[in-house]
Amino acid sequence: MDNVVELNNVTKQFKDFSVTDLNLQVKRGFVHGFIGANGAGKSTTIKMMMNLLKPDAGDVKVFGLDYKSHEKEIKERIGFVYDGNVFFEGMNLKDIKRIVAPAYKHWDDDVFKKYIDQFELPLNKSIKRFSKGMQMKASLAIALSHHAELIIMDEPTAGLDPIFRRELLELLQEIMIDGNRTIFFSTHITTDLDRIADYIAFINKGQLIFNKTIHEVSESYAIVKGRKELLDRDTEKAFVNIHQSSVGFEALTDDLAGAENTFGDSAVIERATLEDIMYYMKGGMQHV
Repeated sequence: MDNVVELNNVTKQFKDFSVTDLNLQVKRGFVHGFIGANGAGKSTTIKMMMNLLKPDAGDVKVFGLDYKSHEKEIKERIGFVYDGNVFFEGMNLKDIKRIVAPAYKHWDDDVFKKYIDQFELPLNKSIKRFSKGMQMKASLAIALSHHAELIIMDEPTAGLDPIFRRELLELLQEIMIDGNRTIFFSTHITTDLDRIADYIAFINKGQLIFNKTIHEVSESYAIVKGRKELLDRDTEKAFVNIHQSSVGFEALTDDLAGAENTFGDSAVIERATLEDIMYYMKGGMQHV
């Protein structure tokens, strides 16, 4: 089975927002980045992956199984790392381990101790006195201690300082070496994904815009800058979105090779970063 997670034609409707006809596959053994602005639908999608929200239409499969018949089995194989504290604040890690460990068939005390030592986490200090970074490390230690095959991370680096963020990314690269784990990493800090992601899925206003390898994204998307005289009905077809000023334009294309053929040396063409793509599509994808 190549896909660890499959969302097929999934729709979830709220009063003023919806995730619509979402088709998303997460491949085994890779770091899968999930990007989008705040409110784009990332957390809603993750909650449906975790069966914390049920879709109004479509189906969700994890490890090829559905939650109706296999919820306990699925959740034993998932580790969830959130951007804040998900434990009882008055408890310490020793108490949390005592409560959590029996819920997992494959809980490993030796692995737990290894990560508690590596992360320098105090066992007897209440979670509410942990820094944000320590809380995230505690979540990760618990996820790794039951040999989770799929680690879902929802904005894990939000609010962390740059040094700690880099250390976390290096750790994630280490735990991926054996090829048995899959990481689904939701974030709006796209520079983190430039370092570690193999695949990128981009959601905007509840719709999946693309799900590609990071190499495919790099080879497809570009920013084109030039004089306004270069724009006409035909050349504008090369762009997903255009920003114009009195003297020129900047535009996003999803066809780098086509833009190079159309404009040649008459415009500046630069590869688009993930942040560029999010910025130019913030109003919605619109071929002009």
